[in-house]
Amino acid sequence: PGALFWMWISAFFGMAVAYMEGVLAQIFKEKKDDEFVGGLPFYGRKFLGNKVWIGVFLSVLYILYALCCLPAQGFNVVSSVGRMAEIVTGKTIPSGSAFYYIVGTLIVILTAAIAFGGIKKVSRWTDMMVPVMAVLYFVITLFIIFTNLGSMPGVFKRIFEEAFGFRQAAAGGFGVVLMNGVKRGLFSNEAGSGSAPCAAAAAECDSPVKAGFVQALGVFVDTIVICSCTAMIMLLAPENLVQGLSGMELLQTAMHYHMGQFGVIFIAATLFMFSFSTFLGILFYARGNVSYLFGDNWGSQTGYKVLALVMLFIGGIAAYTFVWDLGDVGIGLMTIFNIFMLYPLGEKALKELKIYESEKKKK
Repeated sequence: PGALFWMWISAFFGMAVAYMEGVLAQIFKEKKDDEFVGGLPFYGRKFLGNKVWIGVFLSVLYILYALCCLPAQGFNVVSSVGRMAEIVTGKTIPSGSAFYYIVGTLIVILTAAIAFGGIKKVSRWTDMMVPVMAVLYFVITLFIIFTNLGSMPGVFKRIFEEAFGFRQAAAGGFGVVLMNGVKRGLFSNEAGSGSAPCAAAAAECDSPVKAGFVQALGVFVDTIVICSCTAMIMLLAPENLVQGLSGMELLQTAMHYHMGQFGVIFIAATLFMFSFSTFLGILFYARGNVSYLFGDNWGSQTGYKVLALVMLFIGGIAAYTFVWDLGDVGIGLMTIFNIFMLYPLGEKALKELKIYESEKKKK
């Protein structure tokens, strides 16, 4: 529970970082064919002397990051389908069974049909899915909170006690709580990792500052709202009921306690949509970097998408801990290099903010 507090802290500072990423992505974006592309390889190359090898290195790094993060989304997608199938059939489906291979294959086929349709098709899918599932998730969480209002003071007490290691001080647990909170915060909002600027660069807006504001808002909604919803669902369930559980099993057990079978089906469907839309986003983000390395040709783009689909399939049949560790490695590598670029370039983002504020005052 204490990790949630450090997720809030990471998101608080992450909003400022996301703002800078969005502004820099707009300032240094480039137009290829009919689309804008940008992100870390573009502003990183310009900052470090506009040398070709720098852009190549950062693009390769970004593609590695994307391939490391994709299996976790594949795992979530396939696991959620498996859980829904268990509810419908009333039977336990063991991990590694033929069912998961079949589901993983079908998910890959569906993703391929969308991914090969281009960015407009990707954006249409995410535009439909993300707002609906976020609002429904938030409303149902509010319902659970209001029906358990008397337990809320105890929940917040537990969060803050464990955030500073009061309960784990003797066991040296503070470092673990802090690390898990920051890791999961970064994984949820990706602030500072250099992935979101790819989306910010693709946007068309009359001021780079507006793209920065949208990026900052995204971090707030992603971590402080949505992740807090998940935490409250779990923490409002009896501790003895969820003790020893983790991942999907933990969340679904908590939802079953609050809302019965409907809650389990709802959370599985929601996780499917969250993970599937995230996968599509990562798939799109990396295509600009593939284009930077090899040109925007059919061969390189198809090769990358096929490799990404393979990683999606592997994630669907891999172990829970493996896919999350792999994702943490990818985000860690990207964040180190991205923050190195953002710190000196941040002055440009702040300058754009001052210009934007002065123009707003004149109106």
